[in-house]
Amino acid sequence: MPMTLEQLNDAPSGVASQWLDGLYEHSHWIAERALAQRPFRSLAHLKFLMAGIVREAGREAQLGLIRAHPELAGKAMVANALTTESTHEQGKAGLTSCTPAEFAKIQQLNRDYNAKFGFPFILAVRGGRGTGLNKKQIIDTFERRLQGHPNFELDECLRNIHRIVEIRLNDKFGFVPAAGNLVWDWHEQLAEFTDPGYADKGQLTVTYLTPAHRACAASIMAQMHECGFDEVHIDAVGNVVGRYLSTNQDAKSLLTGSHYDTVRNAGKYDGRLGIFVPMACVRALHAGGQRLPFHLEVVGFAEEEGQRYNATFLGSGALVGAFDASWLDQQDADGITMRQAMAQAGLDHEAIGKLQRDPTAYLGFVEVHIEQGPVLNEIDIPLGVVTSINASVRYSAEVIGTACHAGTTPMSRRCDAAAAVAELILAAEDRAKRDGDSVATVGQLLVPNGSTNVVPGRCQFTLDMRAPTDAQRDALVRDVLASLQEICARRHARYTLEETMRSAAAPSAPEWQLRWERAVNALGVPLHRLPSGAGHDAMKLHQVMPQAMLFVRGENSGISHNPLESTTSDDMQLAVDAFSQLLIQLAGER
Repeated sequence: MPMTLEQLNDAPSGVASQWLDGLYEHSHWIAERALAQRPFRSLAHLKFLMAGIVREAGREAQLGLIRAHPELAGKAMVANALTTESTHEQGKAGLTSCTPAEFAKIQQLNRDYNAKFGFPFILAVRGGRGTGLNKKQIIDTFERRLQGHPNFELDECLRNIHRIVEIRLNDKFGFVPAAGNLVWDWHEQLAEFTDPGYADKGQLTVTYLTPAHRACAASIMAQMHECGFDEVHIDAVGNVVGRYLSTNQDAKSLLTGSHYDTVRNAGKYDGRLGIFVPMACVRALHAGGQRLPFHLEVVGFAEEEGQRYNATFLGSGALVGAFDASWLDQQDADGITMRQAMAQAGLDHEAIGKLQRDPTAYLGFVEVHIEQGPVLNEIDIPLGVVTSINASVRYSAEVIGTACHAGTTPMSRRCDAAAAVAELILAAEDRAKRDGDSVATVGQLLVPNGSTNVVPGRCQFTLDMRAPTDAQRDALVRDVLASLQEICARRHARYTLEETMRSAAAPSAPEWQLRWERAVNALGVPLHRLPSGAGHDAMKLHQVMPQAMLFVRGENSGISHNPLESTTSDDMQLAVDAFSQLLIQLAGER
């Protein structure tokens, strides 16, 4: 019979120690030190304490912990010497039934990994959903991580050990993250839709108003209906809007949501997590026959990433009256204007102006989002409360030099556009580093009609600069653009520059940040505050109403805008629970 947290907190040390046996492979000292810090406020609190003990134990102890774990499909498995827990986990992933070729492949990977790093490869083979990775996923991960840096791999092994322990704890306590599993499954279903040319590569790409994008909108609508939303529709810009109504028709609304479009070759969780978490809360409210003293409006914003057209935040921008009608004439790579794309999707662009929300009808805006960075992952904390969203500006630019013969033109006579941009990239990198917390990125770089034997005469590029405050961003921009001007003058080149996006810093509204902090605290999860370096729909809503965000820890060092972007159903569960706590607080206030 599963134990309870109360039983664990009240049990004598010897008994409690036996109950936690088998969590960390042959390393019971971790659980024993954690038990000395009872009482535990929650399972999440216990997990955090044990991870902290490992983090503070030093490298030798950490290496000992890693080496105490068996290789995947290794000698211990062959000799039937695995612990009960490891046998169950490797069997669930199919490693106990490898084909001879699969077994030989994994054995070779084990040898190569041990030879390179000096410790065994550790992977939580039950995965982010807890149901098990397949053998291909395991081998692919093995091959990818074999190319990693030793320091990174040591930390990655420890993070996977903590995930193994989390799942083992769930088993001991009979805990199933049911809402987190549901949110996980919704992400998997939505990730089936991807733009043409990417599906055959196994890549997720959903850009504004493509067939895949419209299929995503239809899927989200269907899920909203199933969850019990009272009103669901797609608006004039393509946003999916669901409203769960209060019994008080005159009540104000709480606005929440995020975007469902993606970058090219994206991860599954950027944006979409902020749609599905509140949907899971509405599903629970509806199932329980509960109503709130305010309306809850969940919006799946149609566009945030600026991938198909040279405009961003189309979805949330329309809600604050910031949709620029000139964008309708922009063309995508195939020459299709935004106006034409909207007509093909059955959207009435003339109605976009009517989407602007009246701020007096809203309590505020909250957004849940995967962190898209390494902070929470590195400190083993599942949730983080956002203090502010950084100011940012983006440019589309081109340097124009002189195309000439690569063999006959002396180096001293060249006007190389690509070399000028390369110099600018290094200058921007150096200038951003001087601030410590500013960033500058050239994300796209293109030599149109370039040839191997031609000195580049043109080089097109994008420039993205961000900083915690507007003033710091503006100083960064001033210096980087001055470098561009100086480089081009010295190299006898010229340049064009178009500002494509500018967003002010968006500090969280203190009262809403405090609500997120109380919600996290109610779950027994350690509180951590952090700024957001990425832009979010909350930045747009910040212009007209108070906003605050909650971050959810990402796996794989928090990488985002990448297929490796991931989180776990346990952390998704905590996000749903935190959102529910925020609703409870707000209901009590009303």
